[in-house]
Amino acid sequence: MIINNKYKYYFYTSLLLLSFILLFKASYSLSISYKEALNVFVNHSVLSLITNSSIYILGQNDIALRFPFILFYVFSVILMYKITENYFRYEKDRYISIVIFMILPGVLSASLLVNSAIVVIFFTLLYIFYYKKYNQHSYFLLLLFLFIDNSFAILYLALFFYSLKEKNNKLLYFSLALFFISMYMYGFSTSGKPRGFLVDTFAIYATVFSPFLFLYFLYTIYRIGIKEDRTLIWYISTTALISSLIFSFRQRIYIEDFAPYVVIFLPLMLKTFFHAYRVRLKEFRTNYNILAGLVVLMLSINVILTFINKPLYLILPNSTKHFVYQYHFIKELAEELSKRDIKSITTDNEELALRLKFYNIEKGDDYFLTLKKYDYPSERISIKYYGKELFVAYLIKIK
Repeated sequence: MIINNKYKYYFYTSLLLLSFILLFKASYSLSISYKEALNVFVNHSVLSLITNSSIYILGQNDIALRFPFILFYVFSVILMYKITENYFRYEKDRYISIVIFMILPGVLSASLLVNSAIVVIFFTLLYIFYYKKYNQHSYFLLLLFLFIDNSFAILYLALFFYSLKEKNNKLLYFSLALFFISMYMYGFSTSGKPRGFLVDTFAIYATVFSPFLFLYFLYTIYRIGIKEDRTLIWYISTTALISSLIFSFRQRIYIEDFAPYVVIFLPLMLKTFFHAYRVRLKEFRTNYNILAGLVVLMLSINVILTFINKPLYLILPNSTKHFVYQYHFIKELAEELSKRDIKSITTDNEELALRLKFYNIEKGDDYFLTLKKYDYPSERISIKYYGKELFVAYLIKIK
């Protein structure tokens, strides 16, 4: 790789800027969702431990809620940057690869929400970084992963297949044992009536990557599998993809269990793209230029909508169809209650009560808050974005 130090500064500047934007977004634009509230107040998982530790240190606020996952995002990006050292011929290619990884829809959204995806991405990249640096597998990390998240069963399965190729018996037995232990500990849901969700899974992956980038991902997975050397990352991403598609024939999958292992394939995709692009004369690069332009366009739209999405409510006939509806309004509702000097309520909506609890609105007997209109004297609390009424609650004084 031809070294150009200016791209190192470009990288850290881009990461710093995006981190500040994420912190701003976490602080001012999002409310806690019901699933996130469960992780704070009800669940007892690693995710809950991470979240509550941050809240204990930084206080019960939106920054504290999301700060750990922004940190995992930052460290994941840095690990990816280290892993791709000497991977591309030109430093410019490496920088482009990292920037696209930073703004991938699935990666960017995972950094803002309380979910395991960005945690799994970080630890998977940590494992790959260790393997790249020391040319050996970290069995300690593999054992640690067993207690972090159920989705590491996918990694264990991938390492089993990789060990067959490398004829590494130690890795083979260790990964296979961890896979079965993980399945025993966490299980795998097979309940409900079997239904096909294959199309849904493809649609979700297209959202995680962006549509055109996902199509190129499928092509690159196939091309490397047939014509090139199948690396550790190829085995991880391919195992996750195929597993998710197989499970989709029966039930709807949790994309958080599979997407982390798929998005790490990005550098291989771009390396294949840059090679195919440069071996062609300029007059034969038209299709590649079109593909690159479409990918950049879709990713740009995604970045804009990730950070500035509230105006979409103005054009949506049904506000509940907004893709981040479940992360809006509750903070504003809590502020409206606080303006009325109301610190406690009772409600017929337990999800609403748990979300309000995060904003220090506890359970009490003086006021009844509901999202339904009852035939009782009530105060109508309206939440508006850009002058459009989007959320309504009714406050009834009991005492």
